[in-house]
Amino acid sequence: MRRTLVLIIGLFLLTASFALAQKKYSAAEAGDHVGQYGTIVGKVYQVYESRKGTIFLDIGGRYPNNPFTAVIFSREASNFSDVRQYQGKTVEVTGKIRTYQGTPEIILNGPDQITTERSSTH
Repeated sequence: MRRTLVLIIGLFLLTASFALAQKKYSAAEAGDHVGQYGTIVGKVYQVYESRKGTIFLDIGGRYPNNPFTAVIFSREASNFSDVRQYQGKTVEVTGKIRTYQGTPEIILNGPDQITTERSSTH
């Protein structure tokens, strides 16, 4: 009985978490949802790779006027094929929304977290 209850609660939490991740926001709205899981939709204006290999996708505008950034740390970069393919395209980025130096961002660990508008499947 106890095992069944734990399983039911676990499934409920998983379902609730998945439902929250399905909420979509514009790049300008991302700052209103820090700490939440969601999907940010917007145009990639610039793809930039730092000297240390961290990749930044500026969404909704060019740095420093971008309202949102998708970040791929160098240790995860090999998980992605050509990230430059996203430049100029509208993308959906899914994950936990956080901030860094006042700009909302989502850290991307795998390609399943980003899709172009045309291919809306993860």
